[in-house]
Amino acid sequence: MNKAEDNAYAQQGEVGLVEYQDFVHPEPFTFEMGGSIEQFTLRYETYGRLNAHKDNAILICHALSGDHHCAGVHSLKDRKPGWWNHIIGPGKPIDTTQFFVICSNCIGGCQGSSGPSSINPATGQPYKLKFPLVTIGDMVRAQRQLIAHLGIDRLYCVLGGSMGGMQALQWAIEYPDCVERVLGLATTARQNAQAIAFNEVGRAAITQDPAWQGGAYEVGKGPDVGLSVARMMAHITYFSDKGMDEKFGRNRREGKQTVQQFDVEFEVESYLRYQGRAFVNRFDANTYLYFTKALDRFDLYGDSGCLEDAFAKVNARVLVIGFTTDWLFPPQQNREIVHALLRCGKHATYAELGMDLGHDSFLVESPELYELVHAFIGPKS
Repeated sequence: MNKAEDNAYAQQGEVGLVEYQDFVHPEPFTFEMGGSIEQFTLRYETYGRLNAHKDNAILICHALSGDHHCAGVHSLKDRKPGWWNHIIGPGKPIDTTQFFVICSNCIGGCQGSSGPSSINPATGQPYKLKFPLVTIGDMVRAQRQLIAHLGIDRLYCVLGGSMGGMQALQWAIEYPDCVERVLGLATTARQNAQAIAFNEVGRAAITQDPAWQGGAYEVGKGPDVGLSVARMMAHITYFSDKGMDEKFGRNRREGKQTVQQFDVEFEVESYLRYQGRAFVNRFDANTYLYFTKALDRFDLYGDSGCLEDAFAKVNARVLVIGFTTDWLFPPQQNREIVHALLRCGKHATYAELGMDLGHDSFLVESPELYELVHAFIGPKS
């Protein structure tokens, strides 16, 4: 591939070729539910440039199965763009000619950040289940250390979908003077019983796989079957009934008009099997356990049962976007966040989009979504 071709391919990612960086916090970090580690690492990527006033920084928070790579491409060989590439870049809703965009892999993760699969410097061995339990608050406090390391006192916007939306709300609550805008998509102030139940089925698939070995499995010898099943089941919850039917219907795989016993017969079966296999290749089973528990324990209503108490100190402008076919974190849960903020006298807006793809609607290309994001973030003055 010649130089002209190299440059042409780099343009496909809009922000071009990107490299991750590792931030190492050299001091002890104490977790909300107890326990500490001597130091931690967050892997992150940045796009665009931080201006002289350092007031154009946007933090992207990833969802359960996401990571730090949300825009651009890593190399000419690794041509997969970041998971939100269609929304981040020059001239896009999150315009990297105006903003400095940051995305880190959460603490507890498995893509370079400190988590169960990373090495405990005190022992030279992976933490495994000796890694402390992680909360959404822990994720945000670790991100705050990264932001301070980058010399940023105040973020122009914090945004994310699903678990990323939870982190964005936590930022507004925990650091009210450090956030100007917050955007949550397909998110919730706390999961309902059904969402917790789905997570428990996924965890059971992992922990009942003999290869899990109480979390002490070796690299490359983990509970692949259990993790794959957990991903397949979770992926169903990310779709809507209509979206799945439109995408797959009852279509059979080519050449599979007749099958033997329990072969994969339908396209939807093939798709779920593929998703399960692909997930095993990039995600750690113990991190899945940790992150799903962090989701289940997230509860802004608290002991008082009053959401307004959590939002009392929020200063940020807030936009929450719900999706009509999202049955994992349905529109009502998104609206409740905004209603509580408005009752507190905060600057908050709710928008609802009629999209057919369910919970994952925030990840797909959508002119309506682009317009909302661009209008809320706006050009940097």
